[in-house]
Amino acid sequence: MSQDEALREGLARDLDGTFESLVRAYQDRLYSFALRVTRNAQDAEEVAQDAFVRAYRALGTYGEERIGALALRAWLYRITLNVARNRLRGKKPKLVSLDHPRPLAAGESETRAVWEPADDPSERPDARYEQGRRRADIATLVGQLPKRYREPLVLRYVEGLQLDEVARVLGQPLGTAKSNVHRGIVALRESLSRSRAGEPQGVRK
Repeated sequence: MSQDEALREGLARDLDGTFESLVRAYQDRLYSFALRVTRNAQDAEEVAQDAFVRAYRALGTYGEERIGALALRAWLYRITLNVARNRLRGKKPKLVSLDHPRPLAAGESETRAVWEPADDPSERPDARYEQGRRRADIATLVGQLPKRYREPLVLRYVEGLQLDEVARVLGQPLGTAKSNVHRGIVALRESLSRSRAGEPQGVRK
């Protein structure tokens, strides 16, 4: 039995007794996702907390059969995304980056990105610099994507959701989610090619 299956079964039988386990299983992932969307640690913490409150209230109105049929991971990400969107509504739009800071382990550089692997001492400094520059370029370009491409790309390739889960989170048909992921990748490739050719960087809308 998978973790989500066990959680669904527990939530259906005993919501109050199992909800803490749900929070422990997903709090870091939902906070991390909210941070990528809001680009603000305080906002992300409040978004994650609010998402769990809304999830608890919703589960309290669901019957056992409905809880047992939930696509739990996609459902929680969808709630989090909706809360984050509501929080950002009326604020100046912020770009999503893939290199937001996170607590550093001993000996790590302060500029190390969240998704970079640990430095290999055997690597040449110029190679490490070039790799870091490319990652920063990609993160910047992802942040420049229109929301309809940016959100599915982050969900698919940063959060690791399957395409059907991405579609559920965004409330889109599966074909639309696939198309937006594909178009986002094409836009990134075109922009990277232009930047390497010395043309102005940026994603064509």
